[in-house]
Amino acid sequence: MDVTITPRTLAGSVASVASKSVAHRLILLAALTEGTTEIDCVATSADIAATISCVQNLGATVARTPLGCEITGIPRVEQSGLPPVVLDCGESGSTLRFLLPIVCALGRPCQLLGRGRLAKRPLSPLYEQLVAHGAELSPQGTMPLDVSGTICGGTFLLPGNVSSQYVSGLLMAAPLVDGPVRVLVKEPMESAPYVTLTIRALASFGVSVEQSRISIDGNSHLCYDVARSPLVSPGAIPVEGDWSNAAFWLAAGALSATGVEVTGLDSNSAQGDRAVLAALALFGARVSRTRGTAAAIRDSLHGIRLNVADIPDLVPPLAAVAATASGTTRLTNAGRLRLKESDRLQTVSAAITALGGTAHLEGDDLVIVGAELSGGTIDAANDHRIAMMGAIMACSADGPVTILGADCVAKSYPTFWDDYVKLGGSYAVCG
Repeated sequence: MDVTITPRTLAGSVASVASKSVAHRLILLAALTEGTTEIDCVATSADIAATISCVQNLGATVARTPLGCEITGIPRVEQSGLPPVVLDCGESGSTLRFLLPIVCALGRPCQLLGRGRLAKRPLSPLYEQLVAHGAELSPQGTMPLDVSGTICGGTFLLPGNVSSQYVSGLLMAAPLVDGPVRVLVKEPMESAPYVTLTIRALASFGVSVEQSRISIDGNSHLCYDVARSPLVSPGAIPVEGDWSNAAFWLAAGALSATGVEVTGLDSNSAQGDRAVLAALALFGARVSRTRGTAAAIRDSLHGIRLNVADIPDLVPPLAAVAATASGTTRLTNAGRLRLKESDRLQTVSAAITALGGTAHLEGDDLVIVGAELSGGTIDAANDHRIAMMGAIMACSADGPVTILGADCVAKSYPTFWDDYVKLGGSYAVCG
């Protein structure tokens, strides 16, 4: 679906959608737990649907409820003797990277499938660590990925400059492994808040993770020791609001003289992307936060310098603000964006340029010089966050903005365009 947006300033209030990051973790842990867990998560997305489909294929029972879903865990039977099961991860990197160590811990033979760029997104060094601990995996870089064997306990060693999803997947698999599990991550570690999110999810299911710091050969490592205790259902558990998607509306508020507020957000969340308010304040926007609500409103916006290593998903909404803020913005240490649904460093830069703005790359830094946006056509490149970024930039453009492939927002936020209209936006489907 292609859409053409008539530029209008967004304003008002919108409810946050359920956090995709939290939902993945709670769904998987519920599926690994004896008994039944009720998950309060009314909203869904293509990525969440992929995780639900995979746990169902592994034997979990998932029933829709008025508040979300009820999950009865995978039956406690010998998994290694069962026939291979196909697990279609869609385009969800979280689903693939979380499930891979989990099925290796279960010992369930399977074929993991992926679509789009997912097959090309790296699995090293998680891949090598699983093999070293007893898994049998087909060669990397092709789909399907055939998985068999059962991993044993021990120490899993990972560098900190790769996906934190590898760490989270190992931590969630640890309660299933025969023997103690320690995960060592060489510092500095990127996207650390997402590991905290996993540790909190595990705690909700009765499993604690002891965190410490040790030195190996003179190098500092974060150490995660998972307690030897079974997963226990909390009975019912809610999925908190999503700061990553809320960031787009807050960015729109920073471009609006009347502002935008987002409700249903936890100000004490472990989600790293709640840093969006601090980032928008650095730009000069006026931000506020009350119990469950965050808001932003335009003031005198200026360029900033910001290290985004821990908050890579905030780059598209922050770039939408930087595109018209006075002066130069430099978003540093953004190299991992090259491995998202698109090469997001390239596609963010291209989107700004397509609307008449000024942006370029310097190594792993994104440099944006604020300018008046004239309008134009953006190729979303099948990347949900590029489509949403384009919609927010359109609010500041002098002419219409067309977004090619705008329906890719369904990956994380199927109702994005409905909420866009609720806040005063205007678009028409092309053709």
